Amino acid sequence: MKKAAFHTLGCKVNQQDSESLARLFINGGYTVVDFGDAADVYLINTCTVTHLGDRKSRQMIRKAIKLNREAKIVVTGCYAQTSPGEVLAIPGVDLVIGTKDRHNIVQLVENLPKQLEPVNLVGDIMAAEEFEELPVPAHSRTRAFVKVQEGCNQFCTYCIVPFARGPMRSRPLGKVVTEVTQLAAEGFREVVLTGTHTGVYGKDFSSRECSVNLAALVKSLVAVKGLERLRISSVDPNDFTDELVEILVESPVACPHFHIPLQSGDDHILKRMRRPYGSGDFLNVIAKLRQKGQETAFTTDVMVGFPGETEEHFQNTVKLIREVGFSDLHVFKYSPRKGTPAANFSDQIDSETKERRSQRLISLATKLQEKYCSSFINEWRKVLVEKIWQPEKGKMQANQEILTGQVFWEGLTDNYIRVIFAAEGQLAKELIPVRLLDWQEGYMTGKMLEEVDKL
Repeated sequence: MKKAAFHTLGCKVNQQDSESLARLFINGGYTVVDFGDAADVYLINTCTVTHLGDRKSRQMIRKAIKLNREAKIVVTGCYAQTSPGEVLAIPGVDLVIGTKDRHNIVQLVENLPKQLEPVNLVGDIMAAEEFEELPVPAHSRTRAFVKVQEGCNQFCTYCIVPFARGPMRSRPLGKVVTEVTQLAAEGFREVVLTGTHTGVYGKDFSSRECSVNLAALVKSLVAVKGLERLRISSVDPNDFTDELVEILVESPVACPHFHIPLQSGDDHILKRMRRPYGSGDFLNVIAKLRQKGQETAFTTDVMVGFPGETEEHFQNTVKLIREVGFSDLHVFKYSPRKGTPAANFSDQIDSETKERRSQRLISLATKLQEKYCSSFINEWRKVLVEKIWQPEKGKMQANQEILTGQVFWEGLTDNYIRVIFAAEGQLAKELIPVRLLDWQEGYMTGKMLEEVDKL
């Protein structure tokens, strides 16, 4: 049987795309194997958000070529879309296809002879008009990720994504509800909505569908029978309408965890970034969502070293982060992307300053995460069990007296705390009540209800 191997770089949208593409190959008679194994086709789904993403994409392409020089090498994703010439210049690449028109990728590969000249099928992504339906992935994870939207019209001055993903296109509401209903019937307790710019869901629909927006979608999904958790991967602060906030706050199915990109806590820098909100708007959204309860977790993306960012600007970001009390931060160093306005700004920040500010925020993130998670010690939370825990060498050693038992499981609470606890039996995909005991090195240790009763 023919074999296909996949490697994915970048965001959850890319991961979702890869799983759908894998399903296409499975339907076409292929067996999907690990990327390091021998395969007939290697597909690399690339990322281009930063220079690091570009470099890692090239590294993985070259690795695939070395694994089997007789295999067909297929490159897709954002880096392939924005820089096809750079991908085509790598000896050994057979097909470059970008981020659209991938529904017939198996047929394209099957008809592709192994040849000296690669085939370039990267189309004009800005001409894309409709959401491209790909097969529902196998959902190998405990939580099911459902892509509801593609593309972005915002064009922030630093961002290459609109050029990689094209204009916004939303998936029809009925198709999303059907997939989520099927997932709930199959036993998935949690669904995570993903998209390039999820908050604008429905805005591209015609006027007679104007009532279809993210709030309408969420309202439909929280009513799905059997679904116990609904999480949205990321929503910009300006996309939280009062209607959406009300549904998220009042529904017990909506998780008390919101990922809201900040990027900067300084209004001058936000304006230069072309972000459509200010620091006050951001804090106002946080205050509204906090009505869901004190346990509500807020995570965010923060960029350091944007052109013109002074120490005062950076300190305004630190101040806002402390005021919100995020439970975690994703910290990025600004990376100039060719074709974006910010790449041509004259006041670029040196790499040493970027690194110093990045490390300061990473250190702050560690402290904020510990503070937030430790506030739940001795409380009960339901944990959605994901997998058997495999400890990293040298970590979690101090808590071996707490982690008693032969099998350790890990999973997530609704407010996004990762928990480790000991238990026998097959618990994957189960919602288990766990008493949280101690915070250590990125995990909360705990004991499930039955174990606590034995003490």
